[in-house]
Amino acid sequence: MAERLFLAVRPDAATAQRIESLAQELRRKHGLRGKSLGPERFHVTLHLIGDFAGGVPAQVLAGALDAASPVAARTSPFPIGLGTVASFTRKRRNMPLVLLAEEGGQGLGQLQQELVAALAAVDLAGRIEPRFTPHLTLLYDDRPLAAQAVEPLSWRASELLLVRSLLGRSRHEVLARLPLGA
Repeated sequence: MAERLFLAVRPDAATAQRIESLAQELRRKHGLRGKSLGPERFHVTLHLIGDFAGGVPAQVLAGALDAASPVAARTSPFPIGLGTVASFTRKRRNMPLVLLAEEGGQGLGQLQQELVAALAAVDLAGRIEPRFTPHLTLLYDDRPLAAQAVEPLSWRASELLLVRSLLGRSRHEVLARLPLGA
């Protein structure tokens, strides 16, 4: 079974429920058919470490934790605010509908840069995106939505998560929770 390993931050449970309500409202209002990722899978990916065909190797997990732990420890908790919804239209079908970070985008960008540097130092950075666009994916749909403001949704990022995604099974497993500023 293929697995994906990534570092992320997640909204608290109450904010995740408000995000779910927004996703359902957008589906109704715009006739979208894509299913919401759901409160348990909403997250902002900071860095994709990689995809692994036979499961994530133990040395990759250990190396990722060793690299990310000091970054999390020296990063103070910070606010994140999401106030714009838009489709990423790099492809014609199955486009991600996302909430874009406004408040906290700078904090997310700083944390992402530090994580990439720490992972690169232990040869686990994988593919590095040329530009980081902090966002939270709501759902995937074939109908694109132009950028539009929504009532801001915010929370305080207080932990960094190491997450394993079971590809094709719509399931995420949190492997480690690293408190920010610990």
